[in-house]
Amino acid sequence: MSQKIEPGASFHEIQKFRQVFLWIFLLLVDSLFLILFGYGMYKQLVLGQALGSRPLPDIALVIVGSFFILLLAVLTYVFYAMKLITEVRNDGLSLRFHPLTHQVIPYEHIKTCEVRKYHPIREYGGWGIRYGRKGKAYNVSGNLGVQLELAQGKSLLIGSQRPEELALAIQEKMN
Repeated sequence: MSQKIEPGASFHEIQKFRQVFLWIFLLLVDSLFLILFGYGMYKQLVLGQALGSRPLPDIALVIVGSFFILLLAVLTYVFYAMKLITEVRNDGLSLRFHPLTHQVIPYEHIKTCEVRKYHPIREYGGWGIRYGRKGKAYNVSGNLGVQLELAQGKSLLIGSQRPEELALAIQEKMN
């Protein structure tokens, strides 16, 4: 996969959700849903045995079943495609949580920048774009990141597999 890197970027990192436990859980949920729905559709459409005391008409069952199966497939793909792209560029710190959001933080809005270890679940409730007691976090995996204090008094944590490099690149642009 080729990734367009902004000219003048002194730091570039792409992180994806690739934790084995996460994908096992997601695929188990998908499989369970497909098995249950598939069995229900098979029972009603092929065997002619109604599902429950107030079954859906066959066409409605096919439409609803197809919709939920397609929804699961789309959500699984979106989760697979999600990535956190962090760049230290000339125009600011770029944070892109593809395909959800993108923001550029001008360096003059950053008061402090330091590497720190954090507890994703305890402090932010998990991974992703999270809000917790200590502010906002963009994280994908691990427990290391760069803590920013912004000029508006807000805190922002950026998870990184290379936090020292990220902090150094931000600090160089701040000066």
